[in-house]
Amino acid sequence: MLTHLTVRDVVLIDRLVLDFPAGLCVLTGETGAGKSILLDALGLALGGRAEARLVRAGGGPATVTAAFQIAAGAPVLAELEEHGIPPLDDSGDGG
Repeated sequence: MLTHLTVRDVVLIDRLVLDFPAGLCVLTGETGAGKSILLDALGLALGGRAEARLVRAGGGPATVTAAFQIAAGAPVLAELEEHGIPPLDDSGDGG
């Protein structure tokens, strides 16, 4: 489950920090409000190809970080281990 998203210098976003509570979260807004930009940013955090059009004009390098809560025994934990990536516990420490 996605718990946190930080976006910096992506398209129109200077800096944005979002925390997602447990349960259903819905993004709504007017046309042009930036919903698709958030999805593009999440795609970058998940390893999507970066395109020059996604970097905010006049900004620094575009950065996106995402945090996920992963259930014990989830298949993705084995994938992380296979690639030498230790999962972080709730404190941000490996473990």
